[in-house]
Amino acid sequence: MLYRLKMIENQIFFFINVRLKNKILDIIMTNITHLGGALFTICITLALSIFASAPWKHAAFMSLVSLSLSHIPVAVIKKTYKRLRPYLVIKHVITYKNPLKDHSFPSGHTTAIFSIIIPFVISIPVMSILLLPLGFVVALSRIYLGLHYPSDVFAGLIIGTLTGISVTSFLG
Repeated sequence: MLYRLKMIENQIFFFINVRLKNKILDIIMTNITHLGGALFTICITLALSIFASAPWKHAAFMSLVSLSLSHIPVAVIKKTYKRLRPYLVIKHVITYKNPLKDHSFPSGHTTAIFSIIIPFVISIPVMSILLLPLGFVVALSRIYLGLHYPSDVFAGLIIGTLTGISVTSFLG
């Protein structure tokens, strides 16, 4: 059963990483992936927490708290489950400049983007039209760039979403 799941995951990975490859997606994915990075997520949530007006200010504050808390399980899991990144294990993986060297599971970028968008989606539901697709594209970009397996991204999505829901329930 585990072997079959790994085969399915590899097929999904190769479809996204190799078969979908084209010049337009190369440009989109190499740029959009940074929306889940530390610099962007910290700066945007901090800036909105300080400078935005209601209801954006409170949603941004909850996103900042969610972002901070979401990386505790990510750090623990990455140290516990030392999964190598796909481009280090699988032949013919397409990766881009400056590939990461730390462990793959779970995806920190996916965790980050979902931990910050979920409080906005809960607080301002109309934002889901923009933010959820954005979150999924950031997650997809991590596979497209050869940096994560689909299960890494799925785990990040779950951790980020659950953290966002928890923080919003507690602080909402």
